[in-house]
Amino acid sequence: MPVAKSAPVSVAEAQSLFAGFEKSSGILLAVSGGPDSTTLLWLAARWHKALKGKDRPKIFAATIDHGLRKEARQEARAVAKLAKTLRVPHRILKWTGAKPKSGIQENARAARYRLLAAEAKRVGATHLATAHTLDDQAETVLIRMSRGSGITGLGAIARNSRLDGLALIRPLLEISKARLVATVKTAKVTYADDPSNLDPKFTRVRLRGLMPALAQEGLDARRLAILARRLRRADV
Repeated sequence: MPVAKSAPVSVAEAQSLFAGFEKSSGILLAVSGGPDSTTLLWLAARWHKALKGKDRPKIFAATIDHGLRKEARQEARAVAKLAKTLRVPHRILKWTGAKPKSGIQENARAARYRLLAAEAKRVGATHLATAHTLDDQAETVLIRMSRGSGITGLGAIARNSRLDGLALIRPLLEISKARLVATVKTAKVTYADDPSNLDPKFTRVRLRGLMPALAQEGLDARRLAILARRLRRADV
């Protein structure tokens, strides 16, 4: 039976999303405080609690304060509070130093992954989990199409890849943002909204605004994600 487009993600479903990671020595969760990563933290904690035996992996969480918004510090503290409630060790990492005047999103992303990789190694985690969603995948396909990418580029985001010796995993990649928001709302867990996600000066935001019209023509997020998956398989 198909899952409703806005149905919360159940604990049972979370177990299938994290299947295969039970034997890892540790997983670091990248949690910004937004709805997607907050759901990642919530589901990972529930999955971890449901695991039996002493050999279950340790899980950790980290939040990056990029120093770009004054609200970021409070949002990071809110994540720390939630992580403590869920009994997940958490650390706030700061992107320090001068910030570039152009290409801020690209530079922030590079700094974020650099800090997360270092933190994963510090705590002994072999896996780094991010909260990329079905919507992120679809938007990335559109971005790559607009840039004239070939098969490799249109394959977009991989569910599993490597980063600086770590396994980079994206367990929520086939789950829509609507379902993640429904999950945290049902659990009555608060989350933050980053205003930059609504700023039309960013290409991703502008393309996101086109998604409803594309969906009316049958080109919704799921079909774009299917295209990406098929192209990844073809690009061998």
